[in-house]
Amino acid sequence: MDAQRAAQRPAGDDPSGRRAPLILLAEAASEVERGLVRRWLRGTDLQPSVVLPLDGPELARSLAQTSPDTVVTAARVAWLPRERDGEHPARWPGVFALVNPRRPPSFQQARIARRDPGRARVVLAEPATVAALRERWGGTGSFAQFVKLQARLALERAERPLRGYRYKVPRHVVEAIQDSPGFRREVTALADRLQLAESEVLELAGAGLEGLVASMSPLAVDLLSGALRPLHARAWEVQADTAGLEGLRELNRRHALVFLPSHRSYADSLLLADVLADNDFPRNHVLGGDNLSFWPIGPLAKRAGVVFIRRSFGGDEIYKFALREYLGYLLAKRFNLEWYMEGGRSRTGKLRPPRYGLLTYLAEAIEAGFAEDAYLVPVSITYDQLREASAMAAEQGGGTKKAEGLSWLASYAKGQLNRIGTVQVRFAEPISLREAMAGAGPAGDKDAWRLRLQKVAFEVAVRINRETPATATALVTLALLGVRDRALTLPQVRQVLEPLRSYLAGRALPHSGEALRTADGVRRVLAALAQQHVVTVYDGGEEPVYAIEQGQHLVAAFYRNSAIHHFVDRAVAELVLLSHPADRWDEAMRMRDQLKFEFFFPDKESYREQLSAELERLDPGWETADGRAVLERSQLLMAHRVLRSFLDAQLVVAERLSAHDPGRELAEKEFLDECGGVGRQMLLQGRLHGPESLSRELFAGALQLAENLDLTGPGGEDLAQRRRAFAARLGDLVARVITIDEIDAASRREVVGVQP
Repeated sequence: MDAQRAAQRPAGDDPSGRRAPLILLAEAASEVERGLVRRWLRGTDLQPSVVLPLDGPELARSLAQTSPDTVVTAARVAWLPRERDGEHPARWPGVFALVNPRRPPSFQQARIARRDPGRARVVLAEPATVAALRERWGGTGSFAQFVKLQARLALERAERPLRGYRYKVPRHVVEAIQDSPGFRREVTALADRLQLAESEVLELAGAGLEGLVASMSPLAVDLLSGALRPLHARAWEVQADTAGLEGLRELNRRHALVFLPSHRSYADSLLLADVLADNDFPRNHVLGGDNLSFWPIGPLAKRAGVVFIRRSFGGDEIYKFALREYLGYLLAKRFNLEWYMEGGRSRTGKLRPPRYGLLTYLAEAIEAGFAEDAYLVPVSITYDQLREASAMAAEQGGGTKKAEGLSWLASYAKGQLNRIGTVQVRFAEPISLREAMAGAGPAGDKDAWRLRLQKVAFEVAVRINRETPATATALVTLALLGVRDRALTLPQVRQVLEPLRSYLAGRALPHSGEALRTADGVRRVLAALAQQHVVTVYDGGEEPVYAIEQGQHLVAAFYRNSAIHHFVDRAVAELVLLSHPADRWDEAMRMRDQLKFEFFFPDKESYREQLSAELERLDPGWETADGRAVLERSQLLMAHRVLRSFLDAQLVVAERLSAHDPGRELAEKEFLDECGGVGRQMLLQGRLHGPESLSRELFAGALQLAENLDLTGPGGEDLAQRRRAFAARLGDLVARVITIDEIDAASRREVVGVQP
């Protein structure tokens, strides 16, 4: 039943057919709009008892005097921008003319209504009885104000089909949150806990909400998209796997969706927004750090659904409360969310460990009854090439991150003017947050909740990795980085690539290696990398040879690392085979612990199954077989290509810890600086495989592992012994990787220098 028929025959009609009284609230700000509503009303069979201005004072009196079965509805004129290609986007020329095409000034309305009447549409809100409205009210504040707010929200819903479902607009959010009985109860409880006046908590929470709430103006959405689209439209061709979007659309009819993409570029959110808009999904509320709220983008972005959150608010309980309430409100109204769980762009190319704060607030909102459920949607966004990679590589080497601002934006935009490849957007199977948290107990059990949330976040990361394709760029850099500083001919590059392609195809893993089937395809990828100064080409001899450009190893590793998760099990299996047969399963579990801060492993049982399958691919009799002989027969060896830089970084950290006085407190920044300096010496001495090991982020991950093993101190002689044992283990692991490197080189009839 449409809104007009519902208003005409409400549920309160008696069996005799008598119509319940009908109050029509007209939101009309000009004489033209009032005339359009009157003309529309004459063309319908609605028979309102009274027509009142939505903002007039008469509503309170009418509500007080009317019966509970009286029906209330509202009407307004929806103004649409001029149609272009079947759509009605707002554009910058109209803004520069100081005109909002969705709310044109009164002096233009008559002309629009006369010349282009299709742009002025009267919409009717879904009706409700006075009794139903009082039941929803809750008794806080003025009932008439509540009815006006509900009328405006209903009008927004009625207008949405005209604007397109990508424009789902929250209105009067702060007032709606503050007027809810639950909010008032929480304010009282928080004031009591913090020993503050209730009025002070209410004021601070209101200020927090004002700073958080994004208004999602359709005009701002159109303008922000138009302004920022050049930042990615020229740089990449977007290839989106939209097969799963229909299922997500069906879920979205009942629940809010929370999109959780991988984060490698500032363009991630822009690309995802375009893909969703092209498929008529409502725009996400994007949660991000307030470092991007600079003028003029910040104010416009906030009106286009970007929620700027303080970078740090650890001890501010009132701000945390405001954030929880806002997220709960958005869930309750089925507004879709988006944020980046890694907490920042990946500097290494692989997924970073997730952060759980926002996910905690989301789960608490479900627990508190704001919504029945929300579905987490892991999203993989993968780039052929990324100009930001050079800046991030410099930061890994100890460089300072350039602060975001207008000059930074101009520089970024200038770098995005030329095409550099494709970007692939893939949606993984969604996760029901309620089901995922089942069994964790009440939110008050913090340890159980923290453990369950970690598992949920890890599952999101695992699903992102599962959907992330091994790009042609990633495979080529994987091949070149695996031979240290040696240059390879085109046939030699193909010799390394072919087993990689076969492995991915045989396991039905996502990849774009088809581009590498031919010599011309490989040559094109190498040329594209050379154009971006990642690969150097020497063609002054018998045939061209290719190598990683000097100083570009961290950039090459960035591309390589986007794909290595597909090969981690293989690399671990190879290292396991070089251990004693009686110790192989124990070694497999030790390797899982050794690398748990770098890669996302499933639970121990699933890990055992996956690794067992990988070992059987190498040799069905792997449990007792001669490990070296098995590896010498293999056509694909990966440990030196996948794990060497991570184990090298761990070796540097382990040896520096072993050299430190165990009784002295460790200062992280100074220690990481020291690792960078000593690591470079070790590289020059040939003890490390390549410059990609000299990554501050890898050193930080290794230090996190050491801290998890209680090796950072301070302590006594026992700590010194455990540090030496840690360094000895890393030395053994690196030696095994070197052995695999030598076997691989021999199988390709290449001679590489043996490293100590």
